[in-house]
Amino acid sequence: MKRKKIRYLVIGSNNKGKVREIKQLLPKNIKVSSIIDYKLKSPKETGKTFLQNSYLKSKFFSKKTGQICLADDSGLEIDILNKKPGIFSSRWGGKKGNFNVAIKKVYRELGKKDKNWMQKKIYARFVCALSIVGPNFKKVHSIGKVEGIISKKKIGKNGFGYDPIFIPLNRKITFGQMKFKTKFRIDHRAQAFKKIKKFL
Repeated sequence: MKRKKIRYLVIGSNNKGKVREIKQLLPKNIKVSSIIDYKLKSPKETGKTFLQNSYLKSKFFSKKTGQICLADDSGLEIDILNKKPGIFSSRWGGKKGNFNVAIKKVYRELGKKDKNWMQKKIYARFVCALSIVGPNFKKVHSIGKVEGIISKKKIGKNGFGYDPIFIPLNRKITFGQMKFKTKFRIDHRAQAFKKIKKFL
């Protein structure tokens, strides 16, 4: 049976930066809203992986809105920190999800792990898991990754989250310094969307 094309979609995120990026990646023929419009709070993220959390959110918001929902769970994995902050990436910013706080914590943890970390390449990656769940729609999911290194200092005001401290491999500037169009072509969210696009 041929899968019906999605005409209306709710983005399951209260993060305005994330919602803006996802809207840019979605096909223009899909009418898009977000849970910000519904004034819904996010559920507790009890999953142990990015994929489990993205599915948990998409299922929760689909039930709340009665619509097909796309939810993303993403974060930063730093190899020397045993892949932390990982699924706790936003939680490193405290109750308000302040990424200035989170970035300071990254640097603090790197200093604890290796006082000479600034003289080394600190390898990391951004991971994005996408899940789509909804009435009369068979759930689909995908995972995208982009490898890179941690910048020695916070640079750039574009993007959001950890973008100002992440330099993708084979590039010389952080995501925070990149133009949106450039970032959209190579980041973890774009990689995940490439895999899921056929369902949209």
